[in-house]
Amino acid sequence: MDEPWQAHGAGRGLIIGAVAGALCYAACNLKTKLGYDDSLDVVGVHGVGGTWGALATGLFATKTVNDAGGDGLFYGNPGQLWIQIVAVAATYALAIVMTAIILKVVDAVAGLRVSAEDEVAGLDLSQHSETAYSAGGGFGEFGAASGGMGEAVRAAESKPRVAH
Repeated sequence: MDEPWQAHGAGRGLIIGAVAGALCYAACNLKTKLGYDDSLDVVGVHGVGGTWGALATGLFATKTVNDAGGDGLFYGNPGQLWIQIVAVAATYALAIVMTAIILKVVDAVAGLRVSAEDEVAGLDLSQHSETAYSAGGGFGEFGAASGGMGEAVRAAESKPRVAH
C-alpha cells in the first residue's frame, strides 16, 4: 500500500468526498459571479458533483473493491477514465437537449416567468393567494392586519386569480 487512496477504499472515499465538497462549494459561489438563475444550486451540486463523481470513478476504480468492474487510471487503466469522460459528455448533451425541449414546451403551455407585478407582490400572494410572510415583519394575516401594508395585501388578495 504505497498511496493514500489504496487504504481499502476509505482513503479514496475521503479524497473523492473532500474534492467533491470543495468543487460543489466553489461552483455554488461562482453562480453569483456569473449571474445565472439557479435558486436550488442544481448546477453547482448535481452538475459539478455528479461530474466529479463520474470522473473520480475513472481515476480511483479498482477490482479489489469490485472484481466485476475495471481498474481506473490510478490502477493502470487509463481507458476507464476515457470511458467516464465520454459518459459525462453524453450525459451533458442529453441533459441540455432535453432541458431545452422541456423549457420550450412549458413556456408554450404555461410560461416560464411571472409578470413583474406578480414578482413584486410576491409569489406567495400572486400565485397562491397566500400571505405567509409579509413585508411588515409579521406572520400571515396577523402581520398585515393594519396600516398601509395590510391595505396593500388585502387589495392584492381581492384581485381575481388566473387559473393555471
